[in-house]
Amino acid sequence: MIKQFLLTSSLVLASSTFVNAHDEEALRQSPPGTPYVQVSDVLPLPEFIPGLGTLFVNPETLPAGPFLAYDHDGKLSASIYMTPLEGLQAGTAYDGLGIGSHTVSSVDIYYNAGHPGVEKPHAHVVLFHDANAKGRLAQ
Repeated sequence: MIKQFLLTSSLVLASSTFVNAHDEEALRQSPPGTPYVQVSDVLPLPEFIPGLGTLFVNPETLPAGPFLAYDHDGKLSASIYMTPLEGLQAGTAYDGLGIGSHTVSSVDIYYNAGHPGVEKPHAHVVLFHDANAKGRLAQ
């Protein structure tokens, strides 16, 4: 019982330390700043991708991300992860991934056959940061 309590306490403390490791306020408005780059500046993709928005990513976190998704007004609307199916099937774990905002109103997970930047089949995991985010990114 004591072992389980210590383990649980350690995990909660470690996760809360990680969650606070970035300045959430600085990510709320586009552009998020260093080390993030706008995906459309480095890959042959449109600036705004319907359903995903304007994407920024820290190149060191590829392929999983997070990709920070902003709406047309530059508001952070979602954090997106692109996890290669091949890696998941081989047992790769994508642990400790960052988030753009601690507020999550809903999550979508879906298959993608591949696109510039993440060419192999992968899963998109999309954390929407408010109730209207999905609608704003769709336009």
